Amino acid sequence: GIEACPTAHHWSRELQELGHTVRLMPPTYVKAYLKRSKNDANDAAAICEAVQRPTMRFVPTKTRDQQAALMLHRTRQLLVRQRTMLSNAMRGHLAELGIVSAKGRQGTADLLKIIADAKDDRIPPAAHACLDALGRQYNMIAMEIGEIDKRIHAWHRASEACRRLEQIPGIGPIVATALIAEIGDWNAFSSGRSLAAWIGLVPKQHSTGGKERLGHITKQGNRYLRWLLVTGAMAVIRYAQKHGTK
Repeated sequence: GIEACPTAHHWSRELQELGHTVRLMPPTYVKAYLKRSKNDANDAAAICEAVQRPTMRFVPTKTRDQQAALMLHRTRQLLVRQRTMLSNAMRGHLAELGIVSAKGRQGTADLLKIIADAKDDRIPPAAHACLDALGRQYNMIAMEIGEIDKRIHAWHRASEACRRLEQIPGIGPIVATALIAEIGDWNAFSSGRSLAAWIGLVPKQHSTGGKERLGHITKQGNRYLRWLLVTGAMAVIRYAQKHGTK
């Protein structure tokens, strides 16, 4: 048994190539068997105890292709956050000068046009230099996001499973490739509800004495997949409200 860590998938592949049987366990499931303070010896004892449990759940080892695809998604997510930060910074600085634009990317595009105009008297020269630096950073990050999107779409077109997932309303290349990269072996789940529970989209239970109490979604699974699926579902709902549905 190997406790899941940032390099667990790498070492599990190395050991499997040497002929060893490797099983990865989530750290939260091993924590219950840890005695007293945490150290290497107690961790090893807890892992040995947890791996013998008949109901223990194991984590499938990710392939190199899966990890590469996840790296694309994580890099894209980081760049999108940075782009949003730059957009908010430009909006805030220009709002202090009395220049306000609409929400969304179109509003940001209008602000970039104003910043690019060196003859605009509403912006002082010192402020214009700062805003011009932010604008250049914004455009550069947008180009990098576009390149990553092209790589994700190319991987999506080459994967039959991704193309099948795209047939579901609200799921596009981004969500389909993320699902394939994160899950890998679909046979690890007995039903769709089990997959939803792994992602964290099922109600939290607090039942006792035969009386069921269901709360909000657990939010204990994969945060990135949950965010993508909720966003896709809301897109389907907005489309249905505007155009109707069959």
